Amino acid sequence: MSENPSWAFPEAFQPQPDQTQFDLERAFDAVVLVRSEIPDDAYSAATLGTERGGYGAVIREDGLVLTIGYLINEATQIWLTTNRGASVAGYPLAYDQATGFGLIQPLGKLAVPHLQRGVASDVKVGDSAFVIGHGGRAHSLRTRVIAKHEFAGYWEYVLDEALFTAPAHPQWGGSALLDAQGNLIGIGSLLVQQEVNGEPLHVNMFVPIDLLNPILDAMLNTGRSPHPPRPWLGMSTQDPGGKLMVARLSPDGPASRAGVRVGDVVLGVGGSSVNGLVDFFRAVWRLGTAGVEVPLTLSRAGDVLHIVVKSADRNDFLRKPKLH
Repeated sequence: MSENPSWAFPEAFQPQPDQTQFDLERAFDAVVLVRSEIPDDAYSAATLGTERGGYGAVIREDGLVLTIGYLINEATQIWLTTNRGASVAGYPLAYDQATGFGLIQPLGKLAVPHLQRGVASDVKVGDSAFVIGHGGRAHSLRTRVIAKHEFAGYWEYVLDEALFTAPAHPQWGGSALLDAQGNLIGIGSLLVQQEVNGEPLHVNMFVPIDLLNPILDAMLNTGRSPHPPRPWLGMSTQDPGGKLMVARLSPDGPASRAGVRVGDVVLGVGGSSVNGLVDFFRAVWRLGTAGVEVPLTLSRAGDVLHIVVKSADRNDFLRKPKLH
């Protein structure tokens, strides 16, 4: 997601002071631009790139920035830029794989306000909301919550209830979703397509802020969630036509080591059949924590195979940030 500062939403789509119940300028200033550099040999470089850009929301008086974790995953340099043009270096303090949240500690004073955290579970489908990006009103959007439901990503990721908004913001990564009172209720993660009233529509998916509170202290103290790491297979799986097909294998990852191949079709886990990504991932996670053996039933060229994958902790494959 690249940032072009010259673009702007049409004024009719921008939030206006007479349409809000909170201090818009304060909210604009609480969202910063996030730029990160990742080494060429980082594990995620091939899929996520070596130069990443997006946004982050300041959530505490000390300048702590909440963003979407893929922006800072394996970063060796991070820069945070305010609406007033000030730039400070940042440190990738934490990344939680289960939620997707990332935390950045500014290494200098940002001198910006912070957003109050709201309650995403209180927001109803149909409620008005605001997507705030770095750059003030021109890069902010009036939108609506059009859905709240389960979401599964092919990279072994599930949210019990994600927030979906339309119209979609084209610079979604790390953007701040605010409720009608100006409280932070979500962090931008994806642009996806959903069917609305029988028609395909591009919408943004946001990670609900409610998922942060139970893990924030541990992330600040240890750099990760307090929950044991889930078993990771290193296997990107898609479900075209109802079939769970292996689309990509992480280099030297658990599934690749065990002999799984791109194009294999997943039939079951531990002797039980699985239907859909959510069913598949949760069946794997029920077996235990990272390191547990995962018995897969696969179909390959008409043959049924039984392969045991020794799972791993995804974080063990990633470059760790250096302490300053």
